[in-house]
Amino acid sequence: MPAAVDLAFETTLMVRDTCLCLHAQRAARALARRFDIALKPAGISSGQFSLLMSLNRPEPPTLGSVAALLAMDRTTLTANLKPLERRSLVETAPDPADRRARRLRLTPAGRAVLGGAVPIWRRLHAEIEAALSDPDQLRADLNRLSEFGRQDGLAG
Repeated sequence: MPAAVDLAFETTLMVRDTCLCLHAQRAARALARRFDIALKPAGISSGQFSLLMSLNRPEPPTLGSVAALLAMDRTTLTANLKPLERRSLVETAPDPADRRARRLRLTPAGRAVLGGAVPIWRRLHAEIEAALSDPDQLRADLNRLSEFGRQDGLAG
């Protein structure tokens, strides 16, 4: 085991004040909390909203394409799908073209939950955007940052 390194407290303060990862994590947790509270009457969390919304497509997507969209590994996505499947909001079926792949589909109950959640999301999203100086720039910057995970082979 390496010897303990004596780090100056100033280093801690510098990281606290400048670390992009820390600031992104804090912002993500705060946003998720606000959306979790707002979406509670719809019976879903912010993460479940994003997952259900990612399935709202003309054709059922594959597990791999949803994992890539959400920057999630397949194992985590599968774990997140289980409670939605238990509630009959999502169905998983083998891909007819490739039996090794799985397709994900919103059920009518899933569409109903999502339909009830969208007005809640719209209201809160508009409120949050109104508090930002340039939401489009923030979105662009966050998308740029999310590319780092793809470049490292971590997402998709």
